[in-house]
Amino acid sequence: MSSGKEDRAERFKGVLGTAMKTLALDPELAVTFGNEQPGLVGHRVKLPQVGQGTTEKDIAITRGLADSFALRLSNHTDTIHNRYQPQGKNARAVFDAVEQARVEAIGSLAMPGVKKNLSAMLDDRYSRSVVNRSTNRRDTPLEEAVGLILRERLTGEAPPPAARPYVDIWRPWVEEKAAAELSHLGDALHDQQAFARLSRELIAALDMADELGDDPDKGEENEEQEAEEDSGERNETPEGQEQESEAQAEQMEQAEGETESAEMEAQSIETDEQPEDAETDDDVDGEEPFRPQLPFSSISNEDFYKVYTNQFDEVVEAQDLCDAEELTRLRAYLDKQLSNLQGVVARLANRLQRRLMAQQNRSWDFDLEEGILDTAKLMRVVIDPMHPLSFKMEKDTKFRDTVVTLLLDNSGSMRGRPITVAATCADILARTLERCGVKVEILGFTTRAWKGGQAREKWLGAGKPANPGRLNDLRHIVYKAADEPWRRARRNLGLMMREGLLKENIDGEALIWAHNRLLGRQEQRKIMMVISDGAPVDDSTLSVNSGNYLERHLRQVITDIEGRSPVELIAIGIGHDVTRYYKRAVTIVDAEELGGAMTEKLAELFDEKTATKKPAAPKRRKAAA
Repeated sequence: MSSGKEDRAERFKGVLGTAMKTLALDPELAVTFGNEQPGLVGHRVKLPQVGQGTTEKDIAITRGLADSFALRLSNHTDTIHNRYQPQGKNARAVFDAVEQARVEAIGSLAMPGVKKNLSAMLDDRYSRSVVNRSTNRRDTPLEEAVGLILRERLTGEAPPPAARPYVDIWRPWVEEKAAAELSHLGDALHDQQAFARLSRELIAALDMADELGDDPDKGEENEEQEAEEDSGERNETPEGQEQESEAQAEQMEQAEGETESAEMEAQSIETDEQPEDAETDDDVDGEEPFRPQLPFSSISNEDFYKVYTNQFDEVVEAQDLCDAEELTRLRAYLDKQLSNLQGVVARLANRLQRRLMAQQNRSWDFDLEEGILDTAKLMRVVIDPMHPLSFKMEKDTKFRDTVVTLLLDNSGSMRGRPITVAATCADILARTLERCGVKVEILGFTTRAWKGGQAREKWLGAGKPANPGRLNDLRHIVYKAADEPWRRARRNLGLMMREGLLKENIDGEALIWAHNRLLGRQEQRKIMMVISDGAPVDDSTLSVNSGNYLERHLRQVITDIEGRSPVELIAIGIGHDVTRYYKRAVTIVDAEELGGAMTEKLAELFDEKTATKKPAAPKRRKAAA
């Protein structure tokens, strides 16, 4: 019985691989399935594992990912994309989003089955995304909204239900600014170069003209010819493009029929997942996989690190873990425990506030055509009524456009004085930074159970397959969201005093989670401070993997963030040397020193003389030859 279901899963993989090669126009394309993050590198594609636990929804999502990658290979040329790509980070994100909308629209318009698969993939992505809970523009990425609005115009498909609220937040502004530019993009759907030019016009209409950089078409005729040659026959003539699309559609229809038959068999597979040894291919020539997600969301579980199942993981609001009455009692207990320390930390925080306020001296731009009326110059209008009115506008301070995430280790080893001090310091710093106009998010990470929880039970029931990877149920806690006022969230920090909350700590995935939440923010500067008292430890995971499994993954994640991400990462270790992991870190011996260490590190970051500039977001690597 089990063997027959595995045969159907293998048959589905084979048919899906054939369909991808047909749609991608690439017979050499290598398609593998595994538990790694899906991605596209050169002629290699990684897709999610398909096995006994694969549901009908999972199959549709996998097919959507496969179609997205294949369409990018057949309709996208990196030479053209890189030539017209803007210089600024925000403009570049919009440029990438509309290009991905273009290649997916080509497949959706030609093949209804592809359209259905892509919709399933997008619905899944935005259902899991943090941005779908945002309620204002500052908390939602503009590029995602523009990409979905353009997709709707090109294909007639409304945004996925999970994404509609935040798309509707941006829609009036986007359409007011760039309705004409959005309409013109549809005229160049099959011509990437013309589409890229129109995309730059769209970006300029969205008030980001200063991020475009030099016009690549001026004085660069030779490069334009090379880009056209690289684009091949796809960009020769509209007739050739239409013929190619028709032939491509005919080939894909045949492959789709085979895929659907395999899908029917795969849907009957039992819900008990049978993990399979997945092939893992190293990245080609150091290229980074293309993944159609938020910028830097590729920082995830890669290479050696696997997750046996994330079915039982949870991201939960603090107030959902206990009732309001208990939270109030726990908060009162927290305040009572640290009544003396609270005064010391408050004095340190006031010092930090004074340093920030010193940078907040008001400065103004004068003689503007719009803004606040400059009453000091009204006399000129009285003397000469024909003299135009003069306006002024206050300059923004650099540190104001900043968001800070405090990520607290909620492991069992923090029990007692360390977690109490950490909660109090986070509370006071959040209040201090809020006074200065800096948004603060307070997060915690632990596991739902000791010794593995439901994930381990599922692994045992499956016969203990070798090398299962992470084998516990994660619990990531939101104590205070960045846009939530301190007065509303202060009670939530009392949850850390609850008996039984603190368990294991899997730091690497917690950093990925907190980091990717920051990337959904609109602030220009993003800071993440990690507070921990030891190396990552989870007995269930380490008992069936190598002894440094979690630590090795933590190092990989830290290297990714410090080397490639716009997020500034700092760490404070309590009685544990974290300087061997983090470039910017400090280790304290006693938890009582935490308040001083936190305020000092934040003060250094906000001090313009000592703050170091993070590297700009790298361009995406080539996804097609």
